[in-house]
Amino acid sequence: MHENLTVVDHPLVQHKLTLMRDKKTSTASFRRLLREISLLLCYEVTRGLELEDVTIETPMQKMQAPKLKGKKLCFASILRAGNGLLEGMLDLVPSARVAHVGLYRDHDTLEAVEYYYKAPGGLGNRVVIAVDPMLATANSASLAIDKLKRSGATDIRFLCLLAAPEGVKALTEAHPDVPIITAALDEKLNEKGYIIPGLGDAGDRMYGTK
Repeated sequence: MHENLTVVDHPLVQHKLTLMRDKKTSTASFRRLLREISLLLCYEVTRGLELEDVTIETPMQKMQAPKLKGKKLCFASILRAGNGLLEGMLDLVPSARVAHVGLYRDHDTLEAVEYYYKAPGGLGNRVVIAVDPMLATANSASLAIDKLKRSGATDIRFLCLLAAPEGVKALTEAHPDVPIITAALDEKLNEKGYIIPGLGDAGDRMYGTK
């Protein structure tokens, strides 16, 4: 396993992921589970955030207490499936700024094609968490991180539900400074670039499309 890969093995994460993998799980249930699991994954990906002590006053007395240091976080959603993770993460960190990276995968070449990009300012002073449910070929993730770095981001983390070994290897080679946090490292990619055993197309299952 790559040293910059973290697999979140919390029992609730693994339980919810199993339900999401099941092809009998409905669109509504899949969407709800994705929102729930994103809260748990967000908890893990933000574990190392820097704190600073501030002075507050409780109903009893003044005290020094820890608070997040620096500018607000930025969550970068790789459209469209990234929005499923984004919603739950914003429940946990409602003050976070949001970037959107619109990419689709060419089904013939498996290369990522960009169609939209919008990010907040000051990325160089923010922790940026890029989110996409699947790390398959890593073409989309690599391109999205390229864009974020060109916008000034220097502290980037990548969060996904599932990763394939091929995707982890490719993303690590392209961006060795970006840690990867996932709920599961699956077996492989098939000839069409889908993760095996996987859970199918996360966007289609989330939105009920084919």
